[in-house]
Amino acid sequence: MAIIYKEEFETKLQERLSAPTTWKEVCKVEYTNTRVLHNPYLTDSTVGTGTRGSAYTSTAVATVDDTITINTYKYSAQHIDEADLAQKTFTDFMEIADNMGTMLNETIETAMLAEHAQWTNLDNASIGGSAGNITVSVSNVDDIIRAMKTAIRTAGGGDLMSRNGAFIIWREADFEKVEALASSQGYNTADDALKNGIKQGFVYGGVENYSSSKHTSGHVFGGVKKAFHAGIVKATYGKVKEIVNPVVGGGQISGLGLESRVDYAFKAWNKTTPVLFDILVA
Repeated sequence: MAIIYKEEFETKLQERLSAPTTWKEVCKVEYTNTRVLHNPYLTDSTVGTGTRGSAYTSTAVATVDDTITINTYKYSAQHIDEADLAQKTFTDFMEIADNMGTMLNETIETAMLAEHAQWTNLDNASIGGSAGNITVSVSNVDDIIRAMKTAIRTAGGGDLMSRNGAFIIWREADFEKVEALASSQGYNTADDALKNGIKQGFVYGGVENYSSSKHTSGHVFGGVKKAFHAGIVKATYGKVKEIVNPVVGGGQISGLGLESRVDYAFKAWNKTTPVLFDILVA
């Protein structure tokens, strides 16, 4: 069998997986081998009204254990015929590893954006229009940004937003409108947008603006950074298995199988759901 650069292959895969990605930027990512993640919290205190000389009623402090189980994974499994394997160069293997890491990262981003049912709805009525989904335009990008920040502060997340920052992951067509708006503004904002374009994480309106082509139709994600929890199993993340003569289609082939996986779970905890938004778009 041809030389297999297992350590170099795994290193290259890990290098690609470690590259900056939108889901790592906006989520609180925890690498762990724990199956069930816990986020216990105390219920809010109850405030009553008393009258002098009269007894009052106390309320017991309660602890709620918010949990999520990591039991889903995405994988990339490829096989190479023995003869093709003999003809592969070191560069070929590095390209395969890089591509596997890229595809896994993109798949996790898609999985994150599919979790919109966990977030709080923000629709056209939230920006002063009639009920329904928002038709994003250059003229209402500012309205969406302001409405989301107002909703965060109304939910009591103003201090958290000040510490962590806020974000919106737009659809690609929406991001074009953000760029058009930023380019039309005066002074440094317009100068930078016109000269360099809008980069991922561009700050406009006090919000870090990203884009993605991985959204579920009709949904855009925004809120406070690091409020959405991502649990990643560290024992499998960035690891590669080599399988000699793998089974393909019910029978063995002469060659090599390469497999890598990401075990993950996404969770909007009960206390953070009010500051994470499913922006409903047309």
